[in-house]
Amino acid sequence: MSALAKAMSKFRLAVVQLHVTKVKADNLSKARGLIKEAASQGAKVVVLPECFNSPYGTGFFPEYAEKIPGVSTQVLSEAAKESGVYLVGGSIPEEDEGKLYNTCAVFGPDGSLLLKHRKIHLFDIDVPGKIRFQESETLSPGSGLSVFDTPYCKVGVGICYDIRFAELAQLYAKKGCQLLVYPGAFNMTTGPAHWELLQRGRAVDNQVYVATASPARDEMASYVAWGHSSVVNPWGEVISKAGAEETVVYADIDLQYLADVRQQIPITAQRRGDLYSVNAVQEG
Repeated sequence: MSALAKAMSKFRLAVVQLHVTKVKADNLSKARGLIKEAASQGAKVVVLPECFNSPYGTGFFPEYAEKIPGVSTQVLSEAAKESGVYLVGGSIPEEDEGKLYNTCAVFGPDGSLLLKHRKIHLFDIDVPGKIRFQESETLSPGSGLSVFDTPYCKVGVGICYDIRFAELAQLYAKKGCQLLVYPGAFNMTTGPAHWELLQRGRAVDNQVYVATASPARDEMASYVAWGHSSVVNPWGEVISKAGAEETVVYADIDLQYLADVRQQIPITAQRRGDLYSVNAVQEG
């Protein structure tokens, strides 16, 4: 492997766990500062949390919704350009033709909009005595896969509840993604039960890196986020993890390590479309 190839096989990822308030301007300003901080620590790809510009809740989505492009995405574009990073802009409530979406905008180091991913699987749950939340009361679902290229690897994007659907991650892996990013806001019921479990599952299933970005925990908020933004490697190990507070966590993504894992346990080579060969389901 050439020196250039070795250099391109590694890059630093930063996951921003932002304390989100009801003041949009403050959220945008804080996010911009943390993006700059991450870049100063060598990050080439930066990920923000779900609903980073707005409190999370069906009552807030209509109030905080914006067009894309709009105020929030303009700040993201400027932040990506001034820091020279690929920026996965968490998500914001988006308004388009009278409908609301939970949307992630991704920007390149030149500030250009690379894609916007509208959350496909809306968060509609009802756990008796613990939590009921129905995104579909105000939001409409997206319908498309979202992949962007970097000089290092292809990256697939999902938002929060999207991570529960293994098929989506499999489709991204089939498209050549080596890193999956999920801005999310699991709560105090689903967070301790499933947040890390799902990340590790998606990573092991597809032999990819998986990164999740949560808002910091605010016990006074109407919706309390679990926190614990994380990065998991293709072996299923948690290599970076936040607590509940506002912070930035870093992970050095090693694509040669990913290739080694795939060579050692060659499950991807035995996949055939959406089915597995007999050998792939018999280990040992």
